[in-house]
Amino acid sequence: MITLCNGSHSDFILLGFSDKPYLEKVLFWVILIFYCLTISGNMIIILVSWKDPKLQIPMYFFLSNLSFLDLCFTSSCVPQMLVNFWGPGKTISYLGCAIQLYVFLWLGATECVLLVVMAIDRYVAVCHPLQYTTIMHTRVCVQLSILAWGTGLVQSLIQSSTTLQLPFCSHRMVNDIACEVPALIQLSNIDTTYNEVLMSIASIILLVVPLILILSSYCAIAKAVLKIKSAAGRKKALGTCTSHLLVVSLFYGTVTGVYLQPKNPYAHERGKFLTLFYTVVTPTLNPLIYTLRNKEVKGALMRLGRKMWDSSKPSEHSHMFVCC
Repeated sequence: MITLCNGSHSDFILLGFSDKPYLEKVLFWVILIFYCLTISGNMIIILVSWKDPKLQIPMYFFLSNLSFLDLCFTSSCVPQMLVNFWGPGKTISYLGCAIQLYVFLWLGATECVLLVVMAIDRYVAVCHPLQYTTIMHTRVCVQLSILAWGTGLVQSLIQSSTTLQLPFCSHRMVNDIACEVPALIQLSNIDTTYNEVLMSIASIILLVVPLILILSSYCAIAKAVLKIKSAAGRKKALGTCTSHLLVVSLFYGTVTGVYLQPKNPYAHERGKFLTLFYTVVTPTLNPLIYTLRNKEVKGALMRLGRKMWDSSKPSEHSHMFVCC
């Protein structure tokens, strides 16, 4: 039987785990909990980075960028996932799918570049500590941040536009939990070699090359740390770097599994769980990784908590007024 394809802008159906309805009910509550934790955890990171004077340094400027990015990244797809997992209706409009694709790719590509920028920041801090404030001054940090967000936007505009120009099959059943490029490409019955090559090139530029740069920077950092004579100095340097390296492992380990996987049904089914991990779990774990392993952030949280507690208590003058 021939499946008809056309270019009309009708609704898509996100199949997700529709063959496992019991799993979807469990995932709904798990994702809802993780989403709430993601919002609260990343908002706290942004708040303390902005409010605490001791965190007004490049590392926390980029960390607050990452937290804001994670907030937007998970919000671009999780609400739709919750709607789809809760009930039988799994449709998403063409416009909704297009917006999700553009935003999803933009923020995902931005995170790839931003993690490289954060690795460079750690490299300068550990390997060139005396020149750190000179090299990583405010203007450079802002320019690097704009570079990350701008690169992600350009990648999204190119990749999303070429994907949405494909004629899609009339059934519009997307075998995924979100509107992603690999799943949408498979929905077209025409030759998609150009789109697949474009996706492979983008994956090499935004996944393989950044990963090589990050690992290279950490090799240099490891050599510099070994030369530090103070045990406390080595521990402090390793503390901030280990947190970032763990975040890199979680993000790149799952994203590469989706965009560099072989084309077979088993790999695609596994890709759904990997997508679920880097869109839901990783943005939740990032704030925990940075707060639990970072004394400066924990100290800032305690100071902010004390300040809020002190401001909530009635002042001495207001107490005297009430007594009178």
